[in-house]
Amino acid sequence: MTRFLIGAAFLTASLVLYAIQFIGVFRFKTVLNRMHAAALGDTLGISLALIGAMVLYGFSFATLKILLILIFLWFTSPVASHMLAKLVVLSEEDPSELCPVMDVEELREEQQCK
Repeated sequence: MTRFLIGAAFLTASLVLYAIQFIGVFRFKTVLNRMHAAALGDTLGISLALIGAMVLYGFSFATLKILLILIFLWFTSPVASHMLAKLVVLSEEDPSELCPVMDVEELREEQQCK
């Protein structure tokens, strides 16, 4: 029963993180900010889901396979996100459009308008 509750907690945390990632991807304005939200949510979300599955399965050969998948994803997902971000930065003519710099007053005005 305890193993089920711990596994369910990890899976629930994964679902919550994916929901936050989903909102972040559609709410942010620039490509790099969207990619950052997607990459963090992807790496941490799948990690929590796979750890939850490992807890639910217990110690078995399937757990070893899940652990290998988890390690593979930890290495590949951030590298792929970095390469996509580098491609976006190198292909844009005006990098200031990707990461606009706002003064504190502009940010406060924008927040008050919403």
